[in-house]
Amino acid sequence: MNEYVSLILGVVCAGIGGELFVRGTVGLGHWLRISPGIIGATIVAFATSSPELSVSVNAALAGTPQIGLGNALGGNVVNVVLILALALVISGIQTTRDSVKRDFPVALLVPVVTGVLLLDGKLSRIDGFLMLGTFIVWLIAAVIEARKQQSAADDVFGEHRWGLIILSCIFGLAFLVLAGNLIVAGAEKLAISFGVDNFVIGATVVAVGTTVPELATTVIARLRGHDELSLGTILGSNIFNGLFIIAVLVIIQPVAVSWNEVAISLVFGFVALVFTYPNRFGFIERRRGVLLLVLYAAYLTAILQR
Repeated sequence: MNEYVSLILGVVCAGIGGELFVRGTVGLGHWLRISPGIIGATIVAFATSSPELSVSVNAALAGTPQIGLGNALGGNVVNVVLILALALVISGIQTTRDSVKRDFPVALLVPVVTGVLLLDGKLSRIDGFLMLGTFIVWLIAAVIEARKQQSAADDVFGEHRWGLIILSCIFGLAFLVLAGNLIVAGAEKLAISFGVDNFVIGATVVAVGTTVPELATTVIARLRGHDELSLGTILGSNIFNGLFIIAVLVIIQPVAVSWNEVAISLVFGFVALVFTYPNRFGFIERRRGVLLLVLYAAYLTAILQR
């Protein structure tokens, strides 16, 4: 199959699968009587990161883990400088104190930890288990905190009819598996035809394609006035990408990649989060959305020149 056709079909399948999986998993959480706060803090973030997980697992099994690593790190950049930027352009976002205290520090820590672990030029299985352990600690803290809160996730995205919940989960997962295969196959061929590194393809083309669920979730939540859900999705997705998905990737297949190659994605990912850190009143101004879009243009220029 032509690499462009494979990539386009993969992105379409990722969008369809991600949307179905979000609705199905949120509905499943409601059906299992899981707290709405926990649904918002964990299930939505995991579900929107499912295309990245599918691509990373497929890339590791195919022997091209650089595509998966580029997808996870590039996806974190795209989440903030493109998706959150578009949400901010609609209007400024009011954050919650809990999100600022719990999620922002961990999201900022992700590129720092990844950069330190990559100083030796590789991510080993031991590194993967360390990242997974850090993720589990954050997840436990998020669940404990979310038990005290309510979230709009169930009302905005949840499917409450159990038959449709099951079908959404099954078909969503099937589309995601198909998307992972198509995107990895297309990305490999594209890297070969253009003579560029697998990591670069993963951090640009694949990263944009697999963040479709985050885009849909964030924009819909923002248009409906649910600030905590739109920001929580982005921060939670970044933590899932940076700690859980990369951990799973390198546990399956360790990654050898030079620090210089990943530095652009790590630095831009960190700077983008610093740009969006709320003021002392917990508000992220609308003008920062424009700054983030400019930062995205600079990121693309830098990584493609590299």
